[in-house]
Amino acid sequence: MKCWHLFSSVHLWLAIFLWACGNAFAIGPRGAQNRENLTTNLAQRVVPPADVYSGLRLRQPLKKWVNQNKVRLDKARSLEQTESKIRQLSEIEFPNTSAQMLVQSPAQQTLPVPTIVQVTSVKANPTNKGVEVILQTSKGQQLQLVNRSAGNNFIADIPNAQLRLPSGDAFTFRSQKPIAGLREITLANFDANTIRVTVTGEAGVPIVELFDSPDEGLIFSVASTAPSAQQGQPQTQQPQNQAQPSQPSASGDQPIELVVTGEQDGYRATDASTATKTDTPLRDIPLSIQVVPRQVLEDQQTRTLTEALRNVPGVAQGGGSTRGTYEVPLIRGFFGGFDIKRNGLRDASNLYAAFDRAGIDRVEVLKGPASVLYGEGSLGGVINYITKQPLNEPYHALEASVGSFNFYRGAVDLTGPLNPSKTVLYRLNLAAQTTESFLDFYDQQRYFVAPVVSWQLGDRTKITFSSEYQVRPQKNGAMGIPAEGSVLPNPNGKIPRNRNTNEPNSTSDTSILRLGYDLEHRFSSNWQLRSAFEYSSFQRYKNYLFNRTLAEDERTLGRQFTTGVNDERNYGIETYVVGKFATGSIRHQLVTGFNFTKHTDDTTSNFSQGATLDLFNPVYGRQPGPITSRYYYFAFTDSFGVYVQDQVTLASNLKLQLGLEFDTYKQTSGNRIDNTKENDYSDAFSPRVGIVYQPIEAISLYANYSRSFSPNTGRAFDGSVFEPLRGTSYEVGIKGDISNRLSATLAFYDLTLSNVPTTDPVNPDFSILTGEQRSKGVEFSVGGEILPGWNIIAGYAYTEAEVSNDTNSSLVGNLLDNVPKHSFNLWTSYEIQSGDFKGLGLGIGLFYVGQRQGDLDNTFTLPSYFLTEAAIFYKQDRFKAALNFKNLFDVDYFESAENRVNVFYGDPFTIQATISWEF
Repeated sequence: MKCWHLFSSVHLWLAIFLWACGNAFAIGPRGAQNRENLTTNLAQRVVPPADVYSGLRLRQPLKKWVNQNKVRLDKARSLEQTESKIRQLSEIEFPNTSAQMLVQSPAQQTLPVPTIVQVTSVKANPTNKGVEVILQTSKGQQLQLVNRSAGNNFIADIPNAQLRLPSGDAFTFRSQKPIAGLREITLANFDANTIRVTVTGEAGVPIVELFDSPDEGLIFSVASTAPSAQQGQPQTQQPQNQAQPSQPSASGDQPIELVVTGEQDGYRATDASTATKTDTPLRDIPLSIQVVPRQVLEDQQTRTLTEALRNVPGVAQGGGSTRGTYEVPLIRGFFGGFDIKRNGLRDASNLYAAFDRAGIDRVEVLKGPASVLYGEGSLGGVINYITKQPLNEPYHALEASVGSFNFYRGAVDLTGPLNPSKTVLYRLNLAAQTTESFLDFYDQQRYFVAPVVSWQLGDRTKITFSSEYQVRPQKNGAMGIPAEGSVLPNPNGKIPRNRNTNEPNSTSDTSILRLGYDLEHRFSSNWQLRSAFEYSSFQRYKNYLFNRTLAEDERTLGRQFTTGVNDERNYGIETYVVGKFATGSIRHQLVTGFNFTKHTDDTTSNFSQGATLDLFNPVYGRQPGPITSRYYYFAFTDSFGVYVQDQVTLASNLKLQLGLEFDTYKQTSGNRIDNTKENDYSDAFSPRVGIVYQPIEAISLYANYSRSFSPNTGRAFDGSVFEPLRGTSYEVGIKGDISNRLSATLAFYDLTLSNVPTTDPVNPDFSILTGEQRSKGVEFSVGGEILPGWNIIAGYAYTEAEVSNDTNSSLVGNLLDNVPKHSFNLWTSYEIQSGDFKGLGLGIGLFYVGQRQGDLDNTFTLPSYFLTEAAIFYKQDRFKAALNFKNLFDVDYFESAENRVNVFYGDPFTIQATISWEF
């Protein structure tokens, strides 16, 4: 029985899910809807009055306001206890939007346009009643909040604020049992715009008073609920990445000893803009999204996109080598190399191995079609590089690495303000790298520079200018070895792992230049505009051989020689508006805009017969024959799309996402030598519908339906233009917050790609669009912090991707090449938090990839492999040293195959030492 049969059909799951949501609309045990209505009203009412918004400076009015809200919350809990009947949808009374409520709601007041306030430090000081927690902001910037109670928890959300160290890293403040009667005080980034403060009492809701300081920021005063004789003074522990308070608070009390831990938000991401182009929390999005944060990239010392994506279940290495020129990721079985974005912008140059960790803050992966917001694209998903941005506090870092195979790398990261008012900020990232390989006479150099300048034009407008330049000269190592002698038996023996089938003087040198701007403007607190533009220029100078055939003696390799230049230019612009509004009790977040991309490609290629190579006794240096053919290809492509998306909040626990994009595509291509030219054009509508139901705050059940669009180039025998590739996706899943530091996602999906070109059985030199491919599977991922200092990012994927229809009946049922049915990834690290060994840490990684088919004909199989990695590191203040071990047990494995004469070995055991210093 196939594994998939255990899960039945996604269509059935979707139907059951929608039925359940319809019957459970905003209701739950113990009168959940009535409780939600009351909580919603309180969330609107429990806001400081206007005089408090102006600074929270008057202690008595604020105390009175807190007491009034405490009475309201007591009434809410009383109502919860008396309500036991589960009501139907028709019985639910939704909150009315009365004139009185509109007056009371701060959203209706005329307030300045909010900006994100950086809380750079958190202090804990004593009072005569208990303890106060101070949120420090630059220049005493004022914070606003909305508070509520749940169980024994006092919860306060601070909008338009983030916990950020001067380096730009997010952090969490935690104090366990600071005083008698209190279990824990936690401050963490709830989403991209909100800080959540949680104070947990031992027996009941703690008594919390709120004050504002013009010099420090917001102050939470927490009173002890136990006699003072019971209050102990635990041993002091210095918070990581925070300064211990050296001054008493405004109350004049001396600092007390508290057990406080502060840590960076490392392995867990709470939001990602790729899916919706908004700052919506991941738990509220009906899609599967995985994020590889910067901390993971640094801990693993990733060098390539392939290494970064090993942390994402359902993503595999396609038919190419990590030593080559192209990125070849497969997402849920489908090629995603053309769907690599940079800050949400489409750029074809990202296909050409453009990954460098020096300029990347994190990598976001959206699973499933993204045509509803990005236009033409793969059915499998989208990869989005989020680049490093300027910070408003000075931060400088140096990094140096040395490793196996003459690997050397240096990197510099500089950022901070350029003027006293901090309206002009900069960031400069530099990197240089050189390495050889286990492969004979292969070496590569990388040079990377990325300056960025942001300018805050006013309270409402900011513009960022960015540029990036990469140069990568390298000896060509992108060709593999035949299947016979690697994964298949060969009477001559096994081909050595280090065999390079190119010549020692073969090269493939690339360069990429990018220039762009990103403009953000807020019309009001609810409406904003983003307009971003990027220009890129890519050049490749090639001079190498590629494998063609293996002779009958299974040792003589036929090769072809090519020289030439690739010259590609890309112009992309993205402009959209995000608006928040309400229709009665239903809230909306609208995104509407357009994207336009112009791409030009000029490629010159000269071909000649290359000298054959004896794989078991190679002789290099023989010259290729005369040029036999020339190909001067050109293509000019225009893509335009207009889209609209509405994220609808029907109730606090039920959210709907609706989206639609219309795209047009036109390409003119041909060969300059014979003056041939061909025009291709297509258009398509791409919808998305998704729903999220949250039975409790920590759990999100979701389902979605979406379609993708990708152009098909070429002509049928009758001269007609091909229809575009169309993809259809059904997906259901569950997201859960295991804790406020650890979350997980489980997804079931069913994808179908239609209009795949197949050989015309009547006219074999042409194609017809009858092909179909299908992928269905299960994915599980988990990421975050298990315990203080113990982080994890892990996942499992079951992927069944096959040819479901083709004019060649022998292909029907074949598995798609390079797609493993089973894959597993685990990376976990632990850092000692206190004592003599504080700062010492260990990381361990386990990566399993199941067997894969080497070609679409399924003529050979790549064996499964299991890799082990490890890291040892030590942090002390601003200094860090690390040792990374990759392929720890030196396993012989094959990362992928392009065809029967190009099978690629993976890297053997390597070691890398890195030191870094922040100042």
